[in-house]
Amino acid sequence: MAHDLLKEIEQGSKNAILKKKIITYYIYNGGSTIVDLSKELNLSVPTVAKFINEMCEDGYIKDYGKLETEGGRHPIMYGLNPESGYFVGVDIKNYCLDIGLVNFKGDMVDLKMNVPYKFDNTPESLDLLCETVRTFIQRVDKQEAEKILNICINIFGRVNPDSGYSYSVFNFSEQPLAEVLSRKIGYPVSIDNDTRAMAYGEYLQGGVKGEKNVLFVNISWGLGLGIIIDGKMYVGKSGFSGEFGHINAFDNEVICHCGKKGCLETEASGLALHRILIERIKSGERSILSERVLNTSTPLTLDEIMEAIRREDLLCIDILEEIGQKLGKHVAGLINIFNPEMVVIGGTLSQTEDYIIQPIKTAVRKYSLNLVNKDTVIIASKLREKAGVVGACLMARSRMIEN
Repeated sequence: MAHDLLKEIEQGSKNAILKKKIITYYIYNGGSTIVDLSKELNLSVPTVAKFINEMCEDGYIKDYGKLETEGGRHPIMYGLNPESGYFVGVDIKNYCLDIGLVNFKGDMVDLKMNVPYKFDNTPESLDLLCETVRTFIQRVDKQEAEKILNICINIFGRVNPDSGYSYSVFNFSEQPLAEVLSRKIGYPVSIDNDTRAMAYGEYLQGGVKGEKNVLFVNISWGLGLGIIIDGKMYVGKSGFSGEFGHINAFDNEVICHCGKKGCLETEASGLALHRILIERIKSGERSILSERVLNTSTPLTLDEIMEAIRREDLLCIDILEEIGQKLGKHVAGLINIFNPEMVVIGGTLSQTEDYIIQPIKTAVRKYSLNLVNKDTVIIASKLREKAGVVGACLMARSRMIEN
């Protein structure tokens, strides 16, 4: 059923383009009446009615029932048929995978968080990733598995979603990574940058409520930026937009994982929090993690630091607030440049909420233009740790329909 739609879209016929526009409209707006849809598409009501009837017969669109109105005939509300197709999203983290399955409407049907997985930039780790995704699919309902139309996998670093190439990790073959993954998993696979996927998830199902110009700052182990302009993801010429963490910001001797010194990420990220905390404990400052750092050879994890913050460890909180101030100064620069309606702070460190959000807001007020920052609301991610997997699922759908 939905596979037929894919063929139509690939052929690029006029009818397919209009059907694609209708589905895209419903993705971003939910249900609507034929009259409202005709106004949006600038087409006559009979023409839109014809396409809606065809798409209902084909199973892509569903009659949601009559809309309650005062007096007169009650118009019928139409929207996407949830059962016409399914999409898988995979969010890679250092020590686990989050894997989700959404229906055509975007509702989460199945979700597995923290599936054990150790990321290494090796062929063996790539094979394990594919095996884990295949295992997830084998466990979902058979009818749903047969209707999986696309899988999107979030990749760290520089990714070109259109060509399917990854330039930071898993780039072992001359073939695009997306093609390698498709062959190994047995389904069509697309890839995208992890921060961009998080931004997309937050835009469609998180804290964004109608705003069209949004910046999503992902402060996890690293630091990234998702950019939404006029309701559309901005990817740049080759998909490399959003490398916020690699702005040269500090005159320090800390080498970033990109190989350069002084990157913003070296002082404002989970990696920075981890490094600075260990340095200050070893210099004699006290923390509930002191014994853990000084007397254990096992590397300290970011999750342990987050737990210490939840337990109100003063040293961890102090370092986190300093990171928030440094980050906020550069978020102020972004606000001056983009004049967004909203900045969403996401990623692992955002889950500390006011401990990181308030210092960012203070620095933004200090360093941005007053007239500009009045336009901008700064919030913490509403999807929290699910932003990546939700975004990946919805990216899988958009890659099939919108491109």
